[in-house]
Amino acid sequence: MSKHNDDCEFPKSLERLLSALSKLYAAEGKRDLQELIVNSQTGLTIGWDYDNWNGGTYGHAVHLMVPEQIFVRVMRDTDVARNQIRDDLNKLNNLPNESVSEVFIEMEVGDLGEWRQQSGLLLPGTRVVSEKAVNRIWEDGCFRLFLSHKTEAKKETAELKKSLRNYGISCFVAHEDIHPTEEWQNEIENALSTMDGFVAIMTPEFHESNWTDQEVGFAFARGVPIIALRLGRDPYGFIGKFQGLSSGWIGAPAAIAKLLIRNERMFPAFVKSIRECWGFDHGNRLAELLPEIERLNDQQINELIGAYNEGGQTSGSYGFNGTKPKQYGPGLAYHLNRLGKRRFRFDGWQVVEEETK
Repeated sequence: MSKHNDDCEFPKSLERLLSALSKLYAAEGKRDLQELIVNSQTGLTIGWDYDNWNGGTYGHAVHLMVPEQIFVRVMRDTDVARNQIRDDLNKLNNLPNESVSEVFIEMEVGDLGEWRQQSGLLLPGTRVVSEKAVNRIWEDGCFRLFLSHKTEAKKETAELKKSLRNYGISCFVAHEDIHPTEEWQNEIENALSTMDGFVAIMTPEFHESNWTDQEVGFAFARGVPIIALRLGRDPYGFIGKFQGLSSGWIGAPAAIAKLLIRNERMFPAFVKSIRECWGFDHGNRLAELLPEIERLNDQQINELIGAYNEGGQTSGSYGFNGTKPKQYGPGLAYHLNRLGKRRFRFDGWQVVEEETK
């Protein structure tokens, strides 16, 4: 049974009781407990428990949130400290029908900083990126693609980023994506450490930047898919051994997506794009990736069918429904039959599995 806050006197007394408790611990020489009390932020759960005895007695739970250095110091004896503070609060409390049932000692949530690096134990070359940083850099559910470029191509690169999003690809472009309050080199390293793929935009001045070469080296060391987009310069050095893509700026988004769809990490992003398809033209562009898919397992086939059959815009696009094969290709059912042993066909706008005889 809980008790409404307005009916309780204890919340009004808590700060006074803690003040008295601090003085008591100072007098008794219990510095650790006094330090804990003085540095805590307090919280209270009203009516933690209830006892019918003597007209009804309500027990409350007191929460003491303390800085990390204090919590670490007392954590091995937390139960002892909790029980001591609870008993002492009840001795000081003079409210007849209210008491302290529990005291919880919790650690404040603060800025963690670079705690792994500060430990001195993190292996060289290892970088752990926080979930907060990942969510800041990348869009959830998308393929994470780092676009390495020179300043001369910043406008075109920004447009490329926008177009690639239509294929479920979230891009990091340093001049656009680094928040002004973030240390820019640290943010670039966060992006490089969490990317799924890398595109070197090989404009004529690409090699003149020390940063672009370092980014290429980082991608090479991580072993992610690397694409060298030839826009006035041929691949060189480490990147010379990877696939060069000859394309203009206009055709680059589709060309890049067609290469990436062969990567396992790209498939969930492709399914996400089908569900988010905003029009028939968009669906036709997505369908251009179907011939590039080299393999799918049964679960992936089911996910692809499910995304299409949900009734989004892809069902009306010729590339998926196969109604204009000469211009847009034979459609989803054809490619599913190409990729596995199960047989599929269109039933109206839906893809259904044929019964085996």
